This record gives sequence, C-alpha cells and structure tokens, in this order.
Amino acid sequence: MKKTLVLMLCLVSVFGIGEEPWGKDAALVRNSEKNYDEDTKCRTPMLGPVAEVLIRFHQKVISPADGPRSYHKPSSSQYTLDAMRKYGFMGGFLLGCDRLMRENEDPWIYPVVLDEAGDTFKWDPVK
Repeated sequence: MKKTLVLMLCLVSVFGIGEEPWGKDAALVRNSEKNYDEDTKCRTPMLGPVAEVLIRFHQKVISPADGPRSYHKPSSSQYTLDAMRKYGFMGGFLLGCDRLMRENEDPWIYPVVLDEAGDTFKWDPVK
C-alpha cells in the first residue's frame, strides 16, 4: 500500500499533474532553462536515457522544492544534460562533474551576465 502511494506521488510530481506547490521561484527556474532542444536525445543508447530521466526528475521535483542555488547560467543540471546530448554520456558526465566542482562564489574570469532581476550569473554554456 505504501509503495503504491509513493509511486503515485512520484508519477504525479514527475508528469506535472495537479498544482505545483513550490511557488514563484520554481517558475523562474523553469522559464530560464528553455534553451535546450527537447527532441535531441543523448547519443549513448543505454546510460543516456536513464541519466536524462534522473536529471529531469532532479529539475522537476528536487530543484523546485530546494530552490534555485546555481551561480551559473544554464544551471549545472541543464549544463550536464546539454553536454550529454552533445558529447555522449561519459563526456557529458565528466563535463557535468567539472561544472559542479566550479559551482561556488569564487571570482569568475569569463563573461558575467545579468538576469531579469538584476542578479549576476556566471555565463558558461556547453561549447
């Protein structure tokens, strides 16, 4: 019974059925991460789809509940997803790990951008 309830709650939250209780910050995060192509998939057949599902779960469930914390644009999870789609699972995973190691308040030597609210972010797209 408990497993069924947990499974139903996960499905409801992943597929976006119902109201989102996380508020305005979650909507801002979702709107700022529309720079990827939904039709592009990871080129690695076995691990790529699994990693994409896990990253989407993080973006849709965990991140909105936890709030935006990234100093980078795009966020580290979106960066990893884009890198996996461009370089395959292993290359994207390694680039994502490298990005997470740089996720801090240290000075940034590359372009810094302002968002709509006037906050500064480190601009670092997948190259």
